[in-house]
Amino acid sequence: MSQSSPETPQISVVVPAYNEAGNVVPLAREIVDALAGRTFEILFVDDCSSDATRQELIDAKAELPMLRVISHRVNSGQSRSVRTGVMNARGAIICTLDGDGQNPPQDLPIVLDGLTRADAPEDLALVGGDRTANRQDSAWKKFASRAGNGLRKAMLNDNCADTGCGLKAFKRSAYLELPYFDHQHRFLPALMIREGYKCEFRPVTHRHRTIGTSKYTNFGRLFASLTDIMGVMWLNSRARNPRGSDEF
Repeated sequence: MSQSSPETPQISVVVPAYNEAGNVVPLAREIVDALAGRTFEILFVDDCSSDATRQELIDAKAELPMLRVISHRVNSGQSRSVRTGVMNARGAIICTLDGDGQNPPQDLPIVLDGLTRADAPEDLALVGGDRTANRQDSAWKKFASRAGNGLRKAMLNDNCADTGCGLKAFKRSAYLELPYFDHQHRFLPALMIREGYKCEFRPVTHRHRTIGTSKYTNFGRLFASLTDIMGVMWLNSRARNPRGSDEF
């Protein structure tokens, strides 16, 4: 199995995980294979799981020396897990994917290469995955997701059809400029645009969950989305972007 170099990694893969025992180690191995030939690290952020998630990851460190395990002392949610990972990351480029294994790591190069390509605009800060054509979820879950995405896209004008896709690549420096709040991870494109950056999206694949259960309910997610959208609209209304600055 390929391994990353001991030098400072170019890429930090951040994976939030909550009660994903049985999923996390196979997922870590797939990430290693997907990024063979690159310098990278993998940060799994265990959100105070009550199962064996953390111990499985700790045990896997002997096999996967690029693996780092960070554990919250109390359950704090997916957005905080992403933020914890980014704050502890050493790479200039962050890649994220969900800990349930539904985002295939083989698609990491799709978003990563989109962000780092030679002809990318200088102000391109995020390339996200779009599961719309390949989503492997129930009809009701897909309907609720389309409704939520459509509402958010119309109200925030972020041009993102699938903001809930966990597969993303973004510049760490740009992320650190964003205001933080719970559920922030679902609004990264809108928040990047607010700071004057560009975002792009690429079609990616999606897999059925094979172990464990979803941590979200459709109604709970929809209610949270409505209040969060209003909050992001307020943030956008208060934004004043100088489009860069100069030192003399």
